[in-house]
Amino acid sequence: MSISETPPRTRRQAAPDEAQQTRKEDALMVNSVEKAFRVLSAFGRQHQTLSLSQVASETGMDISSAQRFTHTLNKLGYLRKDAQTKRFELTARTLDLGYHFVRSSRLVDRAMPYLMHLSKETEETINLTVRDGTEIIFVSRFLSRNVLNTDVIIGTRMPVYCTAPGIAMLSRLPEDEAMAVIDASDLKPYTASTVWQRDALREKIRQAAAQGYATAFEEVYLSDASIAAPILDHRGQPEGAVNIAVSCSRFSREEVISRFSSLVVATAHAVSRI
Repeated sequence: MSISETPPRTRRQAAPDEAQQTRKEDALMVNSVEKAFRVLSAFGRQHQTLSLSQVASETGMDISSAQRFTHTLNKLGYLRKDAQTKRFELTARTLDLGYHFVRSSRLVDRAMPYLMHLSKETEETINLTVRDGTEIIFVSRFLSRNVLNTDVIIGTRMPVYCTAPGIAMLSRLPEDEAMAVIDASDLKPYTASTVWQRDALREKIRQAAAQGYATAFEEVYLSDASIAAPILDHRGQPEGAVNIAVSCSRFSREEVISRFSSLVVATAHAVSRI
């Protein structure tokens, strides 16, 4: 596969076959709820609006089922249907779920004062992320006045293997568990600097475990540098990561480490519960 600067997807939608297998294995699964979320997850940057037939195609439903679910979600206010084009799009009400998570997350609540302090002290972009399978999700973000060449927002997903927060979190797992995450990932280079081969990733995880932080330089976005440290729960398991993101045009690799490694490690330790 050729190297591309295209950023990774910002959502994960279960394939129809995967969803069907999940239903077969779980007798308590409410299929209609799963289908409703499948419809909502079909929308994104690549599909800002969808026709009924496109919803059916993206979700693996037949037209009749897609019609019932889009109609219901439209009535509930989560989808809007254009009267002329008959195409559907998400409404602002879908933000409610993310808002309720942020307001109820004990990790976000616990981390907030430390993230604010780190933001003021460094004047750089500060992120709080959590891991969801083979991806990290940005759940809090303090922007710098220094512009970064990224389009990351709260809710953005990125692969674990080529991000500093992802490697930082994997570094605190038993190695076989960390490598199982790597093996389940869709490994590919996003830029010429992406570390994506299995053996190289194993070594990177080991290095992060030894030094207490992980780095990523232009692995997803060109000119983007990131340094991250894991946040641990009361069992010593990673429940998130703090990272500082800066531009490679302003700092060399050595400067990123010398200026920010101790700060990001101290912040992650302060948020941790051990």
